[in-house]
Amino acid sequence: MTDFGAIDALLAGAKKEVPLPSAEERRTMREELNLSRAQLAQALGVSPSTVGGWESGRDPSGEVREKYAYFLEGARGKLAAEAAEETSAEDSASSESDSQGDAPADAGQAEDSGDDDVAVLAAPQPCVLCGEPARHQVAGFPQHLDPAECGSAEAAQPEPEPEPQPQSEQGVRVVPVGRRLQAADTPDLIGTAVASALAEHSGDLGSATEALVKRAIPDAMALLDHSRMGGRYDVVAHPWMPDVLRKQSSRGADQIWEARPKWSRSELPAGKHEITALDVNGAYLSALKTHLPLGQLEHSTGNHHDRRRAGIHLITPPDWEHDAYLPNPIGSRDEPGPLWVTESTLRLLLRISGPKYGLCDPPEIHESWTSGATEGLLEKFRIALKDARDRAIADNDDVTLEYVKAMYSKFVSTMGESNYNRELYRPDWMHLIRSQAFANLWWKAHRAYDEGLMVVRAMGTDELHVVGDWRAVFAEGRGVTEVKVKDVYTVGTG
Repeated sequence: MTDFGAIDALLAGAKKEVPLPSAEERRTMREELNLSRAQLAQALGVSPSTVGGWESGRDPSGEVREKYAYFLEGARGKLAAEAAEETSAEDSASSESDSQGDAPADAGQAEDSGDDDVAVLAAPQPCVLCGEPARHQVAGFPQHLDPAECGSAEAAQPEPEPEPQPQSEQGVRVVPVGRRLQAADTPDLIGTAVASALAEHSGDLGSATEALVKRAIPDAMALLDHSRMGGRYDVVAHPWMPDVLRKQSSRGADQIWEARPKWSRSELPAGKHEITALDVNGAYLSALKTHLPLGQLEHSTGNHHDRRRAGIHLITPPDWEHDAYLPNPIGSRDEPGPLWVTESTLRLLLRISGPKYGLCDPPEIHESWTSGATEGLLEKFRIALKDARDRAIADNDDVTLEYVKAMYSKFVSTMGESNYNRELYRPDWMHLIRSQAFANLWWKAHRAYDEGLMVVRAMGTDELHVVGDWRAVFAEGRGVTEVKVKDVYTVGTG
């Protein structure tokens, strides 16, 4: 028999999703209220990059959608009320000016503006914009009322304007700022997290490391948000992606070729050879410095490359005639014909086909998906991780070392269609960073060859086998610009 009570309960609990205004209107209302993404994100319990995604067309769901809709409805009402008050004030001012004249402003009114969202703090608290002590809070967040007192006001200092971006790049705003924040301006989130984990696990190094590795992804995103404060560019964290960047099946891959090398020299000279397998340190960490698109990718056709933009490109790669002693820069590929490659691979091909190297013909570009780009987007994030890694090595701190390694490796691997990182959906970035790591290894192979070493193997992102005095070419150590010995073996007969 049908359970009518259960059906009634189901219908009673069912409801439509709360409607939301357009992405452009969401951002406009927030900006007109002079609220930062960080302020709104803190109130909603999400990250600033998530708010950025909502303001670029991605919709939230569940309880956070209701909270966001509540904020937007309140923002619309507040802006409408303020507009009405301004109109009324203008009418009153015009009618009273004839009888009263202009009265001087009371400087004391700054402490009590009459705005319910502004309050005086009992004790100064760090400003959400600059981190310096502030005596007021705006909409519940400590903040300087006078821009001259706020450290972020230095953003108003003149600086050369960045190159204009195409108007069609929706969701991308180029914002000139003043001083570049140094690494010291970013709180030591890594050191704080390690200390907290050690305290929580009573100094047990293994348990603390395990706990830190499990939280590596959200902690990396928090570090990224902190490193982006005061950044020059807004980033679209959840843009629409073309089909070539989408998985072809649930367990399949997309259509992007990352140019991963898996190369071995086909023949060695006669005789006995001692081969050293070198391990390149922090390959993905170094690859965070690469040209990344800021906004939604736009389609173009034609054999033309704009160095101010970055993305993915459908190319016919050039023939490679040096496989006997150098790996192919597009990696180990058996099938001929066009393929989709990243900006990192294309720039490598364009560079080595130029007059300085002349190793191949230029690739032929058929079509591209690109956006305005910058090479320094993740630079402060990379430096913070590098500095923490360097300190950990100097202090023999394996806990921090494993934690940092998990942060940058998982950060890269979960940018695509992953359930572990919902803050950032940029499969294009993931491919670009990986390809940059492969390109960096290729350049090390080329440097070894150029300096007279015999290159024997190049594998993945961090493995290079050579014959000869490699210490005269590469610095040995554990730093990200150094290499260490992975193995030494002998082949051939003497």
